[in-house]
Amino acid sequence: MKRRKFITLLGGAAAPLVLPLAARAQQPAMPVIGFLSPGSPEADTGRMNAVRRGLAETGYVEGQNVAIEYRGAQHQHDRLPALAVDLVGRQVTVIIVVSTPGALAAKAATDTIPIVFGMGADPVQLSLVTSLNRPGGNITGVYVLNTAVMGKRLDLLHESVPAARVIGYLANPKSEITEPETKELHEAARTLGMELRVLNAANESEIDTAFATIAREHSVPLVVSTDNLFTDRPVRLAMLAARHAIPAIYPYREFAAAGGLMSYGADLAEAYRQVGTYAGRILKGAKPTDLPVHQAVKVELVINLNAAKAMGITFPLPLLGRADTVIE
Repeated sequence: MKRRKFITLLGGAAAPLVLPLAARAQQPAMPVIGFLSPGSPEADTGRMNAVRRGLAETGYVEGQNVAIEYRGAQHQHDRLPALAVDLVGRQVTVIIVVSTPGALAAKAATDTIPIVFGMGADPVQLSLVTSLNRPGGNITGVYVLNTAVMGKRLDLLHESVPAARVIGYLANPKSEITEPETKELHEAARTLGMELRVLNAANESEIDTAFATIAREHSVPLVVSTDNLFTDRPVRLAMLAARHAIPAIYPYREFAAAGGLMSYGADLAEAYRQVGTYAGRILKGAKPTDLPVHQAVKVELVINLNAAKAMGITFPLPLLGRADTVIE
């Protein structure tokens, strides 16, 4: 009897040491978010930080209860399909994409893993979603008004440099957004009786060449595309424009803050925070088809008076009055 009691007591004492290990083994694995970008980790720092803020709002902190797998194409769009397939093979829980080419590549790679995009092209026109209110399928996200305001950017640049009869457009010929952007700009230029000149650049070296080319035609202002090849390089493009004294309008305030003349576009940090929020809601069980595409409709005009002074440009007072931010 004493021996039986000893064994029973021993077994009871040992049980607490075994059960926690078994319980830990049964805990679900940490969810993994795939982050698909056409760029590089350095260029995506701001986007990823904004996404992390959105995730935190829904209770997810990287390294604690969610992991992020980054895949960047280093601005080689033809690599995106393979990177998307790689994330699908990794069996990530959600895929976040931060460009139009990335969204198309992810959509082609999977029709089951939820996808959350942040991009400027119309997702309905690209057949990524059925409608903005009812996306359908496995994809939703944030639609930033970029292509739709290309004509307005040209108007603002013309208002700033009214004597110009030709306006340049810096575009990536390999990007899916170039065609719709070009269409918008051609219509705006035709309305103003101006000529639109397209300057193609598919890599950093060709960006330098494009600026040198347009610099030879004095006082030709420039509209910069919203393709990630350019938006990932605000300091570089602002520096080139200053060096060649080219009046340019850019998509986001980061360019004006870096010394560019002016910018007109959405608040990217807020847009990608919303991307993170959507990803977090999906991790909690929401379905993409039940999350309407969020439209980042608020745009802001930022003017840099220091850059204007260096180029000998005087902004009309009504235009300055409409600016959301004036950098002096």
